[in-house]
Amino acid sequence: MKKVHIVPHMHWDREWYFSTEESRILLVNNMEEIMEMLENDPDYPYYVLDGQTSILEDYFAVKPENKERVKKLVQDGKLIIGPWYTQTDEMVVGGESIVRNLLYGLKDTEEFGQPMMIGYLPDSFGQSSQMPQILNGFDIKYSIFWRGTSERHGTDKTEFYWESADGSKVLVQLFPLGYAIGKYLPEDEDKLQERINKYFTVLDRGATTDHIILPNGHDQMPIQKNIFTIIEKLKNLYPEREFFLSKYENVFAEIEKNHSLPTIQGEFLDGKYMRVHRSIYSTRMDIKAANARIENKITNILEPLASIAYSLGFEYHHGLIELIWKEIMKNHAHDSIGCCCSDKVHREIINRFFLAEEKTDQLIEFYKRKITDSIDTDRKEDRLTAFNLLPYERNEAVSTTVITKLPSFTLEDAEGNTIPFEVLKKEELDPGLIDRQIVHYGNYDPFYQYTIQLKDVIPAMGYKTYFVVSNENEVTNTLVEKETVETDYYVVSVNPNGTLKIYDKQLEKEFNNVLLLENGGDDGDEYDFSPLPDEKLIYSENVQAQVQMAQNQYEAQIDIHLTLEVPGHLENRKINKIDRFVDLHWKVTIPNHQPIIKVDAELDNQANDHRLRVLIPTGIASSFSVSDNQFGFIKRDVYDAAMDYWERENWDERPDSIYPMLSFVGLSDENHGISVLTNSTREYEIIGENYDTIAITLFRSVGFLGKEEMLRRPGRPSGIKLPTPDSQMIGKLKLDFAITTHKGSTTSAHVGRIAKEFTTPIQTYNKIPYNAMKLNPSGVKSPLSFSFLQETSKTTVLSTLKKAEKEEGFVLRFFNPTEAETQGAFTVYRSLDHIQEGNLNEKAIAPLELENNQFSISLKQNQVKTVLF
Repeated sequence: MKKVHIVPHMHWDREWYFSTEESRILLVNNMEEIMEMLENDPDYPYYVLDGQTSILEDYFAVKPENKERVKKLVQDGKLIIGPWYTQTDEMVVGGESIVRNLLYGLKDTEEFGQPMMIGYLPDSFGQSSQMPQILNGFDIKYSIFWRGTSERHGTDKTEFYWESADGSKVLVQLFPLGYAIGKYLPEDEDKLQERINKYFTVLDRGATTDHIILPNGHDQMPIQKNIFTIIEKLKNLYPEREFFLSKYENVFAEIEKNHSLPTIQGEFLDGKYMRVHRSIYSTRMDIKAANARIENKITNILEPLASIAYSLGFEYHHGLIELIWKEIMKNHAHDSIGCCCSDKVHREIINRFFLAEEKTDQLIEFYKRKITDSIDTDRKEDRLTAFNLLPYERNEAVSTTVITKLPSFTLEDAEGNTIPFEVLKKEELDPGLIDRQIVHYGNYDPFYQYTIQLKDVIPAMGYKTYFVVSNENEVTNTLVEKETVETDYYVVSVNPNGTLKIYDKQLEKEFNNVLLLENGGDDGDEYDFSPLPDEKLIYSENVQAQVQMAQNQYEAQIDIHLTLEVPGHLENRKINKIDRFVDLHWKVTIPNHQPIIKVDAELDNQANDHRLRVLIPTGIASSFSVSDNQFGFIKRDVYDAAMDYWERENWDERPDSIYPMLSFVGLSDENHGISVLTNSTREYEIIGENYDTIAITLFRSVGFLGKEEMLRRPGRPSGIKLPTPDSQMIGKLKLDFAITTHKGSTTSAHVGRIAKEFTTPIQTYNKIPYNAMKLNPSGVKSPLSFSFLQETSKTTVLSTLKKAEKEEGFVLRFFNPTEAETQGAFTVYRSLDHIQEGNLNEKAIAPLELENNQFSISLKQNQVKTVLF
């Protein structure tokens, strides 16, 4: 007899076209009904609270008195909670963010009882190939999801093992028809049978056992109080089946008995049976870019800096850092970070990112100040401290500011060596901006703010202090205007249209028309890009750019201003009427001693319904691209073979090769490659007749949450047809990315490490006798220069260094985004009591050998490792 597990649940979008506050009111109402049913009806055994603990956080903010009721229901196994904090997106959200989502979700769950140990993401728009490894890192061996699969992954079954490249594996129960097929089941037997017949056909076909799931819930759906009446009717309609209330774990227990389940690998981004929205990665680029920037600030700067401070004797502020993580994780829910929401919700999302970034910036500043203020020295001069938050020495040009009353100065290190630098700018600063107490006592003497550049070796995962010493001689500035700049690696000039002509001295190759703009209409919605049929795209090849180029001993600087004239809206675009524009300012920086070209973009969009991309021609005809995902890399075909048959097979959406990245994408052949690194936009497509050009999306401009009958996505609207004028992105936008060239393939050139360096700039702090925010002396004495640890291998990428959540030790996490097995080896410049390999949940799993405070650990391709010490 076939058994139908009816699982009561609710799918709880905290926000979507409605706000968090609107859904919270419903939550308070629904939670009371759920608890009453679980407390009072012994035949109603389980309720799944959507796998995310932020629901409880929202609820207890209103009803703290019900914590004990919830706790009892969780401990009785009736109310099923966790393991996530929020139901995360997996495409544009970084690895550490997904790890913390589980870390804090499980931590919150433990307060009440046992978590649901299932990687439950029933609505995320596609599944990352690294999820089995992440879930296994928390001892989770089951996964439930809906979107992204099709038979071409290797099975037509809905139950299978899913494996990451490192061998981690989870058992999957796919929801082939989504999480809401059991919503509002009707008492009318004809209607009930009509619905269920359609479901059983699909569910039976995919099942590998006699057990299937009928999830009884939907978005914001209250508990179905008449479910027992429905079950009786189902028993009468289908006497050959058994119907009962159940939970997901019961089904997994049955599936596990089948020892011939298929095992498949890879990411799931097929829009055959359900939409995955493969161009959502560029909707509301202001929000997407803020997420990338803040994620990188937390993991690349704040946490390692706080760890250095903790190792010196300062407090590690777990509480403040958890607040930041939870602020951005509220934005990591699939609809929120997808940005397929109403304008009012996007305003709330932007405000959360503002709060998270402000907390991050201020805590970074606080730690830099505490360390610099506490430096053990008798010297009275002002100080400048440079912090390197990567596990190897760095010797690169650093731009920073020094505030002083001195008309000129030199920099000296602890040994009294004079450190060369250049002054790029000197401006007067009102003393009241530094500390209003100065002006309060009648001192109006101005300060000078110097923008300077220097280049020196900064210790691995540490810092170096300089003293600001009075000097009679003005520092010279060697910045010279040029028409062509030459560095150790490149010769670069600018074409009249503002594109770059780059000659690579190592590769002896020229790359021309780099940074060409491509513009086309976008008749899509917040979920998907939709081009106009047979449209002639607009390029910036004939614009006239204003260009300034200059170079000093440290770097070349190129300033490019251009205006791309475009139609103001779709109707004008259809008749080629040009009446609006996008202004673009490229600030290009090319260090003299590094193979990298950094681009800060400032855009001002004054047109509706279009997409703007920047093109990086590589001259490398490619069949696949290499980009990064969580803790690894992924190869993707530049042309999806399903493009040839998607209409014939009636796919839900056209499988264009528009893809997400986290920090890089590259094309390469066996000899050389070119990659784009990013700290903002995370969407790319490989285009061109020979698939040799990297197209990076700068922004999309659309006016509706959802639309029906789109060119690449036929049928109903995704979401609802709600106007969203803010998503037209009128106004200014800042993005930053970089270009690097290299010998060999993308992975063998360790582009993942180069991207990490790009997103981890050297930090500085200038100590002067004045500060509006006073601090008492810490009592800690920090050395003039310091290195906490150093890598002795050069193949892994640091993910983060942080203090353990529950122990006094440290957590060091790194990964191997290359195709070969490698060693992660480190020296710690501290005496260590013990060292162990840990999992992602910071639990020790195996001892590590330690010799002279050195350790090493092997990593397979795309494997992440955690060390606890």
